[in-house]
This record gives sequence, C-alpha cells and structure tokens, in this order.
Amino acid sequence: VHISLLGYDDGTETRRVLDGIAVGSINANLTAGVDLTRARRLDENAGIAFEGDKKGGPFEIPPETARRLLDSPNPDGRSNRDVVRPSVNGQDLFGRARNEWIIDFGVARSEADAALYEAPFEYARATVRPVHAPRPVRLATWWLHERPRPEMRAVLHGLERFAATVRHAKHRIWAWLPAGTLPDSALVVFARDDDYTFGILHSRVHELWARGMGTQLREVESGFRYTPTTCFETFPFPRPTDAQRDASGAAAARLNELREGWLNPPGLPETELAKRTLTNLYNARPTWLANAHATLDAAVLDAYGWSADLPDAEILERLLDLNLERAAAEREAATPGARGPRATDAVATEPPAAEPQPAEPPALPKAAEDLAPYD
Repeated sequence: VHISLLGYDDGTETRRVLDGIAVGSINANLTAGVDLTRARRLDENAGIAFEGDKKGGPFEIPPETARRLLDSPNPDGRSNRDVVRPSVNGQDLFGRARNEWIIDFGVARSEADAALYEAPFEYARATVRPVHAPRPVRLATWWLHERPRPEMRAVLHGLERFAATVRHAKHRIWAWLPAGTLPDSALVVFARDDDYTFGILHSRVHELWARGMGTQLREVESGFRYTPTTCFETFPFPRPTDAQRDASGAAAARLNELREGWLNPPGLPETELAKRTLTNLYNARPTWLANAHATLDAAVLDAYGWSADLPDAEILERLLDLNLERAAAEREAATPGARGPRATDAVATEPPAAEPQPAEPPALPKAAEDLAPYD
C-alpha cells in the first residue's frame, strides 16, 4: 500500500519538507527544483505521437487462423489482407514477438461493406459480437475497434517504419515497427521513420524530460507512464546543423544495429532466444550498450550546443527555458484574435478529439507462405 500525506498551512510556515527532505519550495506536481508544471504544449510537436489502437473486443487471432483467413476468397474478389494484419503490443516490443494477428475493419467501414470480407467478418461475428451484446452503444458498431485512432492511422500511412515505446515501463526504450502492423493501446507510436528523431527520443535528454513530465506508477523501480501530450508535445527538439543531425542519426542507427544483433544472433537455439528481450538487455545493461548510449547522448547534447557532462538538473532547466521560449514565439506568430490553443494551454491528459478520415492501411502478405517475415 502506498500512502501520500499532504500538509497545508495559512502561508506563514516557512519550512518546506518533501519526502522527508527540506526544500526551498514544492512544485504543483509534488517535486522540488525545476518546475516543469510551467511547460506548455508546442504546435511544432502536434500530430506526431499517439497512443495505439484500443480493440475493445477479442479481435486478435493466432497465426494459423490468420493464414486461413488470408487465403479465403471473397464474393467480389477483394483480398482479406485489407482487414487482417499483424498486431503488436508491449510484450512484442520489449519481449519476444507473439506473432499475433488482428481483424481490423478500419475506422468507418459500414457493416455491409465489412461483411464482404466473408471469413474475417463471420469469425468476428461469432467471437466479438456476443461480447458487445449487453452494451447497446458498442453493439451498434461491434465490428469496429473501440478506439481505432484515425489520426494515428492517417499519419502512419506511407511510412516504411515507425518508432514506438511502451506506455508503462521501467525502462524508456524505443524500437522500430514495420509498416502494416497495428500498434496496441499499450504503445505510444511516433509518425517518424528517420534515425535522427529516433536518436533524440532515445537520448538521455528526452528521457530526463519524459520522466519529469510523466506520471509515476508506484515506486521509481516500477517505471512511469509516458503520454503523448505531457511527455512529447511539450518537448523542445534541438535545432541542429546538418552535421549534428547526421551524427545523432548515425549514433541511433548504430545503437539499433547492435541491439538487433544481440536480440537475434544466428544459430542460437529457441530456448536461448526466448531470454533475449529488450527488457532483459536493459536490466543487464552490458558495457557495449552503455557505450552506444553514451555516444548517442553526446551527439544529441552537441545538437543542442551543450556539453556532454551537463548535470541532469541543468538539462531540465535549459529544456524548460526552450519550451517557454518556443511557446511564446508561437503565441506571437499566431494571427491576432485567433491564437493557437496548443502553444498556450496548460498540458492536458488526453489528445485532441478531432479524428479525420485516414487512408486504408498498407497491403499485407497475400498468402500463408508470405507470413514468414512477421514470424
């Protein structure tokens, strides 16, 4: 059981104590030091990071069922690969892949149109619809996912890969996911496919900011919650030269290359491969991994124009200054009488409600033999 006690006074008390330690002041988020509650969301970061798809029903299917559905014909000749695709959750990202697939009719497909994908629709009708029978509101669109994230789908369309992290985690790790996969709501995904952005996200600079802006689950060892609005949309990226951008991207690509080599070495038996997960790797944190991260951190700090030995508190203070400076610039650039709300509003806990219609997801493998790249 975790209990927090807050003590208030009439303003005459001059002594402030936080977690048993005397401090000069206590911020609104129950921290001392740099007051990150002053940070504002930045327009320049809007529309990039999203929580993944929320199924709201048993839409996931094992590989053998996916093979059968993918190979099934339809009355008008359309392919079931439009609506059967690989599914990825936190276990897949930080552990070993489960090789699960999912039935996904998109964001606004009618029931009549979905029924033309005969085998996937009938499977969902038998397994998903009964779950929603007691809930009339959900039953009205039972064949669609509860929160299909139209904005996320729209910006991911056309990318060959995209970055993702697990929302609740001990280690703040990013990994690449291939196009065509549907990220689960346990993930936060980023509509970027370049090594430079991947490197910034995976740097010490961004992790410090994310831990300061995220919410604590329990004790520190249990990790923290990463949200698109508080952790990413407030984060001020550097303004690098081309050389600095290339250096950060190269360091990030090398980190990912080394990790992939450790995760999937040739010739290792399945029993040993099962132990090779990103979680286990970062728990052990071997020297080569620490060195790769140190190289990346130095490159990212240089992109900001800062020294590699800058203390954590000073990094946070400088990031907050950058955030407030850019928020002010966005306010000034806004048309008089029609200010941009995201630059000036305090951080919220939910993404914007507007959900434009996205394009259909990328095509997937046609036959059972083409499933191998996802196994």
